[in-house]
Amino acid sequence: MRKILLALFLVFASANLAAAVVSPDEMLDDPALEARARALSAQLRCMVCQNQSIDDSSAELARDLRLLVRERILAGDTDEQVISYLTSRYGEFVLLKPQFNARNLILWGTPVIVLIAGGILVLAATRRRARANRPVERLTPEEEAALRKALDSQD
Repeated sequence: MRKILLALFLVFASANLAAAVVSPDEMLDDPALEARARALSAQLRCMVCQNQSIDDSSAELARDLRLLVRERILAGDTDEQVISYLTSRYGEFVLLKPQFNARNLILWGTPVIVLIAGGILVLAATRRRARANRPVERLTPEEEAALRKALDSQD
């Protein structure tokens, strides 16, 4: 029971820390614009932490990127324009979920190819094992007699 309570405490504590990363001096006065900024920040990767969004990261670069997102929003950019601006500046790596296009087709296709190849290998191994475990058919008495006769005639 203590372990469950500790796990719940850690989950809620980390959720509160993530919400507290964005400092009040970064926030926009307009709640709608701030909500857009938070939504965009949740899609962008912290280049220092790499597995966190800039919204969740306390790194200095993440703070700079959060401020840059808010600047672009205040300048009147759409969400797509903000994302486009940041990807042109930092590359697609800044996106937590890369876009699907011809350049990264192999990135998206490799898991599917590996899954299909694995399925084919499992199917082939299963068939091979089934063939190996098949019971050997016994010869009929007529076939045994013919086989003995053929072997005796060779000697």
